[in-house]
Amino acid sequence: MSAVARNTVGAALLAGVLVLGSASDVWADFVPGGKGTGSETQVNGGQKGQEVSATAGAVVFDRSKNGSGGSVGPVTAASGSWTPPACYYAPKYSPDGLQKYKESIWGVDSTGYQWDAEQRDKYVNGHPYKDFNKDKADKGYWWDSYVAEGREGDPRALDCTKDIFWVDKGAAPPADVPEAITPEMLAELAYAEIRVPSTKVDLAPAGTTKVNLPTWAWLDTAKFRPVSVTASVPLLNVTATTTAEPVSLRIEPGTADAETYPASGVCEISGDHIGEAFAKGKAKQTPPCGVRYLRSSGEGSYKLRATITWKIHWTGTGVADARDLPAGTFGADQDVVVQEIQSVNH
Repeated sequence: MSAVARNTVGAALLAGVLVLGSASDVWADFVPGGKGTGSETQVNGGQKGQEVSATAGAVVFDRSKNGSGGSVGPVTAASGSWTPPACYYAPKYSPDGLQKYKESIWGVDSTGYQWDAEQRDKYVNGHPYKDFNKDKADKGYWWDSYVAEGREGDPRALDCTKDIFWVDKGAAPPADVPEAITPEMLAELAYAEIRVPSTKVDLAPAGTTKVNLPTWAWLDTAKFRPVSVTASVPLLNVTATTTAEPVSLRIEPGTADAETYPASGVCEISGDHIGEAFAKGKAKQTPPCGVRYLRSSGEGSYKLRATITWKIHWTGTGVADARDLPAGTFGADQDVVVQEIQSVNH
């Protein structure tokens, strides 16, 4: 059965099944008010708002240093088709918990005699596990697949098809399970949780400009401070922190009838700003960051798109130096009205 199918079959049967252990701040169980998967982890009281919460099964997220507010949004990998993992394996059951889970499914005969018999042989009869490994109750955990939040409909969520397996405490998961949780995978899951502010640049002239008149664009990068999210599996004592830092601004004028400054349209960050604020006396100068429209927008406006590129890196358990993840982007549109310069006849 696939990860999605297993979660669906057992959804209503898992209350009180999960007994994942000893961490003081977290426990795994059926979460009142949750999604009813029985594989959610909740955080003990005392945390404010949603700054610390678990939304992807065994993984706990600390979002206290993330971007916030109504204008924030997720970054998208700047190049290629890279995305964070859609599914992963992590501890889910104690021996007693797995027994309750499996027997509840076998009891309703929802999966057929042959599959049930094969499962009993595997987990009860000693091929290879005997009596759900109850003799090792304090020495390890049963690992199963989780689907990352928001990825339930992603075809990659079906990649985790391996049956539930046992891992001793302190031991590495089997080498043939590439989706087993690691600090790097935690960093990638945290990547999906990063939220950064939308990008509205300061323009001069603001809102309405003239054909062939250079329009200056700039950003105060204090509004775009680095943000980070920490993901962890407390039960395994592994953690990773993913950090995003702004590095550049890309200007797209919204029409082919325009030129950007610089020609690439990419304005690099310099100190505490991107571009340069317009000031009196600079009207005839070429802006270090901006746009010049060559045609009027008529009765409407152009949609200027400003996109910040964020450098993203992570550190975590067993990783001394920061490691890169794909750069991310997030942008927003703003209206620019472009008018013809009116000549005056004397």
